[in-house]
Amino acid sequence: MSSRETILGRIRAALADVPADETPDDVAVPRDYRRSHTEPGEDTIALFSERVADYRATVTRTHPGGLPEAIATALTARGAAHLALPDGFPAETLPPGTWQWHPAPLDVPTLDTLDGTITLAAAGIAVTGTIVLDTGPGQGRRALTLVPDYHLCVIRAEQIADDVPDALARLDPTRPLTFVSGPSATSDIELDRVEGVHGPRTLEVIIVDPEQP
Repeated sequence: MSSRETILGRIRAALADVPADETPDDVAVPRDYRRSHTEPGEDTIALFSERVADYRATVTRTHPGGLPEAIATALTARGAAHLALPDGFPAETLPPGTWQWHPAPLDVPTLDTLDGTITLAAAGIAVTGTIVLDTGPGQGRRALTLVPDYHLCVIRAEQIADDVPDALARLDPTRPLTFVSGPSATSDIELDRVEGVHGPRTLEVIIVDPEQP
């Protein structure tokens, strides 16, 4: 018997007493676990910024009116001139200048020639310093943030959840969700860290705070 047959046999045995017409929605799943690991009154945005920075990513905070300048500052510091631009990214937030925005979709060879990509996010998780992408407007397909060496991500402060359960409640489970915690990195058996193996070597995050009244 193969490993596959063994696993499927165990699944069938575990489901033997389940009625054939029962659906997952018919049985409530207990969710009495701890919903958040943040402390009462803790500054969620500050925690998110700290945790993202722990992954060796750069974090900048700005307000809606200052977003074009923040993007320009980030790209200038990086020396990035040619960037992939996903469909649905708000054009009014792009800075004026000589940057070349390459509208998606783009094939992999073309993406590999660019300096980086700029996207929005679907959500953020403060406790883990994680950005969540779901290929929605302004995000593009996953290859857009896997192939280029630099990823500049813009996220609104109100999109940042305290912890994973809160973030999941805000997301559509039918969409392709990608959780990004810092730049792509791996370590060999000697624990030597290598960045940029399975995705961008450099991640930069701009948090857009609400406009002050």
